[in-house]
Amino acid sequence: MTAIKEHPRMSTRVLRTPGGGLSLRITPRAAIVVALLAIAVFFLGAVSMTTGDYPLSVGEVIQTLFGFGDRSTEFIVTTLRLPRLLTALLVGGALAVSGAILQSLSGNPLGSPDFIGFTEGAAAGALLTIIVVHGGMLQVSLGALVGGVVTAGLIALLALKGGVHTFRLVLVGIGVNAMLLAFNSYLITRASWQDGLAAQAWLVGGLNGRGWEHVVPVAIAIAVLLPPALVYGRRLSLLEMGDDSAKGLGVPVQRSRVVLLGVSVGLCSIATAAAGPIAFLALAAPQLAKRLTRSSGPGLAAAALMGMLLLVTSDLITQQFLTGLPVGLVTGAIGGLYLAWLLVSRRGVSRAAR
Repeated sequence: MTAIKEHPRMSTRVLRTPGGGLSLRITPRAAIVVALLAIAVFFLGAVSMTTGDYPLSVGEVIQTLFGFGDRSTEFIVTTLRLPRLLTALLVGGALAVSGAILQSLSGNPLGSPDFIGFTEGAAAGALLTIIVVHGGMLQVSLGALVGGVVTAGLIALLALKGGVHTFRLVLVGIGVNAMLLAFNSYLITRASWQDGLAAQAWLVGGLNGRGWEHVVPVAIAIAVLLPPALVYGRRLSLLEMGDDSAKGLGVPVQRSRVVLLGVSVGLCSIATAAAGPIAFLALAAPQLAKRLTRSSGPGLAAAALMGMLLLVTSDLITQQFLTGLPVGLVTGAIGGLYLAWLLVSRRGVSRAAR
């Protein structure tokens, strides 16, 4: 049995175990938003599994998943559609959580792997594998993972002077991101036209041709990185209060930041390795979730579901209306519109504050 107590000053409820050893604060609005996002993700996932060149009913999909479908239906469901859907869900959730952690640590809504260099580092590793090594899909994924981790290590070393300071980390990351962007462009200009086309297609980001060899590594990485993200994610709200306040509340500031940055880098790198650089998803999903929940904290669960929803929706748009185009184009358009709105709205706030 768990005891439920309502917070006296805030519209929150706290779930506690009988001994008080474990507690969880729940905001009713955030819980409702999370539930609605989960329902929307489930509904769009069902639509994704049943629509396409070969429409299927929900019953046929369920029968096939339990091993009672014919060979053609089994091929469509388990080989083509299910791995693609799971890749979209895992990649969308991983990028959103990665972006939510970075935005919280930096205190900046633009603090995203897209701007701090992690995504470009993963792209550099993939491009080197495509152009120099001429590797296959699995080698490209491994190269992207290594590139993201190496880039994150380089940024941390350059920014690590007297501790992990997120403001310096963001500035260094933006500089490294610009250099990597130039390096990646140089690689493409020096490649053969076949390798250049393959590299450019990968740089857009997409879910076409994704199979179980992409699902399994992302699922394993999330299973490993999600527990520390949830445990240390509870400290993000305290870290946002400042180092002195967080230390006064017993938070090991530097260790928490190092662990959270490592989790963010790992999630971003493995997601980019699986689907390529999905533009703006890590930027927009956490902020949209935060505005829906009206939460002061990062809200990792809501951010993850929002990332899943955005990527599955974008993939459905490409399948139904923009056949053949990569999903990264749709997320880039959505993220670009959101970024423009964010800059305009913040400029209006700044003018009103003068």
